[in-house]
Amino acid sequence: MRFLVTLFLGLVVLTALQPWLQRLGIGRLPGDFRFRIGKREYLLPFASTLLLTLLVFLIGKLI
Repeated sequence: MRFLVTLFLGLVVLTALQPWLQRLGIGRLPGDFRFRIGKREYLLPFASTLLLTLLVFLIGKLI
């Protein structure tokens, strides 16, 4: 249950930060899939997720 709450909160935070992260290039890396259905655009940021996970892991190891 704790995992689901953490996952949900992480998705909410990343969704809110998406415009700012796109300016940094997150979401436009090779391996990030973007597709449009109707008027909605969907983003599956596989490569960006791996990059951010690695960054958080390294910061955690240094602290």
